[in-house]
Amino acid sequence: MPLALLALAIGAFGIGTTEFVIMGLLPEVAGDFGVSIPTAGFLVTGYALGVMFGAPLMTVLGTKTSRKRMLMVLMGLFVVGNLLSAVAPSFSVMLIGRIVASLAHGAFFGIGSVVAADLVAPDRKAGAIAMMFTGLTVANVVGVPLGTLVGQSVGWRVTFGIVAALGVIGLLGIAKLVPEMPRPEGVHLRHELAAFKNAQVLLAMAMTVLGFGGVFAAITYIAPMMTHVAGFSDSSVTWLLVLFGLGMVGGNLVGGRYADRALMPLLYVSLGALAVVLALFTLTAHHQALAAVTIALIGALGFATVPPLQKRVLDQAHGAPTLASAVNIGAFNLGNALSAWLGGLVITAGLGYTAPNWVGAVLATAALLLAVVSAALERRDSVPSAVVTGSAPAERPIAVHH
Repeated sequence: MPLALLALAIGAFGIGTTEFVIMGLLPEVAGDFGVSIPTAGFLVTGYALGVMFGAPLMTVLGTKTSRKRMLMVLMGLFVVGNLLSAVAPSFSVMLIGRIVASLAHGAFFGIGSVVAADLVAPDRKAGAIAMMFTGLTVANVVGVPLGTLVGQSVGWRVTFGIVAALGVIGLLGIAKLVPEMPRPEGVHLRHELAAFKNAQVLLAMAMTVLGFGGVFAAITYIAPMMTHVAGFSDSSVTWLLVLFGLGMVGGNLVGGRYADRALMPLLYVSLGALAVVLALFTLTAHHQALAAVTIALIGALGFATVPPLQKRVLDQAHGAPTLASAVNIGAFNLGNALSAWLGGLVITAGLGYTAPNWVGAVLATAALLLAVVSAALERRDSVPSAVVTGSAPAERPIAVHH
């Protein structure tokens, strides 16, 4: 794998850390600014919405420049946003800083996926994409726990300052290691938008929303579920999230390895197994050891779908993949927001803290059904060409013998 992928992975590590570390620092941030925890939660919601809307916006703005230069601009934006959060004199300014940083998120992963795939041979594209996403998964194992520890011990502003420094390292790495990759000639915004007329692109994005939504339906409410149902202490939640992160790392690497060989079968297995494990989590959540194993499995199976889904969007949006790839990153965040809302609804309805697991199982099952439909449509569309190519050789021998 080229060293340029390391630079992309460092950028992904910083982005993953800033996205998730705020969840562990909400009490500290809320206390410093004198706001309630629910109000501080807007720092999470605002970031997710910024990713959703920023992904297509920044990608469109980047259609006039090279991909390397755009990646550098995005990392610069990320650094500015985190520095603004670190020195924010008020809650509203910090919220602005979070939104500024989030604008870089979707476009970075979207453009980065295209760049990573272009750096390697065709049969290693998914592996290259997975390598970049490894930075995001490792952030959940290392960056988020350490960032939370630093924020609780020294101050949350120091955490965001460190994240900004990571962004600077990523920016320098991209400048030094990523080769110049000029914007493909003849590709304009209308070509990028045309990809969304492809039903397969839309199906892949819907699978992203539902499949990853299944993961976050459970993980969003992991703290109350583990403390109130499994009986873990509050301090144990951090290490349970580390297990989830380790599962993410393993699943991402496995997904990248096998997506190049058997993309759709990998999606069938990972989405089907994810639905089963989420359903079982309603039972295993009552037993500490089984709950810990289940959390790791959810991380592994959930992130095993990321490289194949991202590669499927790239494959189906051939010729103009950049915008579709970035929007698919926004689809992950849409799935997060949707599942968190649905999970909250079932808890509010009095169904208990394990009820979101059933929501997740239903969402993952729906994603599996879409995968089956997508493959069936693909087979149907390939039949006419197969008939034509199969009939011509049969006619030629007859003509020769006569």
